[in-house]
Amino acid sequence: KDNLTAVTEFFLLGFQVSQGLKFFLLCLFFLVYCVTICGNLLIITLVFISKNLHTPMYFFISQLSISDILVITDIVPKMLIILLNSGGTITFIDCITQFYFLSGLETFECFLLAVMSYDRYVAICNPLRYTAIMTSTYCLLLTIMSWVFGFSIVLFYIVTTAKLNFCGPNIIDHVFCDIIPLLELACSDTFNVHLEIYILSIPVVIIPTTIIVSSYTNIVLIILRISSSTGRQKAFSTCSSHLTVVSIFYWTIFSVYVIPTKGSRLNISKILTLLYTILTPLINPVIYSFRNKDIMKAVQEAVSKCPD
Repeated sequence: KDNLTAVTEFFLLGFQVSQGLKFFLLCLFFLVYCVTICGNLLIITLVFISKNLHTPMYFFISQLSISDILVITDIVPKMLIILLNSGGTITFIDCITQFYFLSGLETFECFLLAVMSYDRYVAICNPLRYTAIMTSTYCLLLTIMSWVFGFSIVLFYIVTTAKLNFCGPNIIDHVFCDIIPLLELACSDTFNVHLEIYILSIPVVIIPTTIIVSSYTNIVLIILRISSSTGRQKAFSTCSSHLTVVSIFYWTIFSVYVIPTKGSRLNISKILTLLYTILTPLINPVIYSFRNKDIMKAVQEAVSKCPD
């Protein structure tokens, strides 16, 4: 009987909208996807080929671009199909896999943003020893640790979630497979999953947040000691982009996973998830790089080397 009633696939409702709005959203999401891929690939390419960008800050930005490409690719193609068909099915394995990659990438970004804040701290608070501290080996080690921690920590509650019993209904009122709608459909007790999530939130959220807050507290104290306004503005400009992205990332994560999403807030939750899965990968290259003189100079050099 359990085998007969076990859920083998879910039905994602996506956005239930009119035909006109559906066509608009399809074009918009497809355009955003293409621009995001091209923008982040450009950043990765420039950091790889331009010697002026062979610095820790731009190396970390290139890693963020890789993560952004993977995040939006994990979500948007399937979401476009669901939107086109006013809903769509996804197998249980594909659902868990999609959720795992999204969770791993977002956790990786938490650690990477903490690493980037530490990099800005060393650059501003200890500039004379910056090159000695932030060596290429050390930067590579920090990046590898972020990738490993990101995908290994979430594996614990992913496995526990995959072992839950799903016996129906199988309709997920969301644009992709996420933890909250999945747990709401589970027939078995979800206490262990919630417990693991709360326990794992310590290294995933609290540790990176502590590093970011501590780094920027020291940065602000150093900037306030600078006598000239020009010097303060120059020092703050080196970390303002990172601080902007950190604020957007954590605000959307907090809004989706901490604030309750029952009733009328369910549609708001869908929109908020698009901010950190679609909009953030789009604006990261703009905030971090396209406003940066070094990036624009690298673009001009790359264009000048192209044959007429």
